[in-house]
Amino acid sequence: MRLRTHRYLTARILSGCALSLAALALVSVEAVADAAFTKAYATADKRQLTEWGRRFQHGEGVTASLDNAIRLYCKAAKQGDLNAQYYLGYLYANGTGVQRDEELAAAWLHLAAAQNDPQSKRILSMLGYAKRPKRQPICALTDGRDALRPPPPPLGPRPGMGPTRTQPAAGPIADLVRGLAREYQLDPNLVLAVIETESNFNPRAQSPKNAQGLMQLIPATAQRFGVRDVWDPEQNLRGGMAYLRWLLAHFNGDVRLALAGYNAGEGAVAQHGGVPPFTETRDYVARIMRKLGP
Repeated sequence: MRLRTHRYLTARILSGCALSLAALALVSVEAVADAAFTKAYATADKRQLTEWGRRFQHGEGVTASLDNAIRLYCKAAKQGDLNAQYYLGYLYANGTGVQRDEELAAAWLHLAAAQNDPQSKRILSMLGYAKRPKRQPICALTDGRDALRPPPPPLGPRPGMGPTRTQPAAGPIADLVRGLAREYQLDPNLVLAVIETESNFNPRAQSPKNAQGLMQLIPATAQRFGVRDVWDPEQNLRGGMAYLRWLLAHFNGDVRLALAGYNAGEGAVAQHGGVPPFTETRDYVARIMRKLGP
């Protein structure tokens, strides 16, 4: 099992569903997936937890979900399963589908190496961690949240304000957005406003800068959040929502900064200490905030 899974990891770490779901089937599929995960997570045996994690990671008999795989690996790893510790370390070292974090990877790999796991020792050596890293191992999900911490409440466009303006978008894509937004702890009106601004709901949209699909993902962002087919509407939505949720968490719920980061990159926001002084970015933020206004 270990070698087979290692080959999967080396080729590509799967994240999210590889198949688009019809909007009408979304609720029933989510219910089945939740039931399967609940049953798997209730397992007490650490080896079975790890095996379930592998199945959720690769979509073997269940709906693929990297977040659910991480939760299962995490529970098994906390119980001392070295395979789960290794898989978590490899995920964070490779950075496909999750934020690449070598120090976090080393924290997990060190635990497996302490049980004389040769592959973990080899990767630690490649990463340059001869000693125990200072970082404590956490179970970072695809949006950067720790799986062991309670999820934050859904974030609206402006903390402390009333309900956002309901976006009028209708149809299969809008229905899919409203369903997926719950999974990513996002206000669906915010996501719909971003999509309208980015692509006007055109799943084949492509910008001169090679931003692609409904949420206009550039190739680096698509790879960062595990999008295998950027032209698949659901995968594109999942990648864009994962990035938007990550930005909201990164900027402590400040939607203007998150939107600026979505347009110009989080590095530009950090460099300028706020919304960058780019005309395009300032207009972009203002346009979406007007759509969400009171």
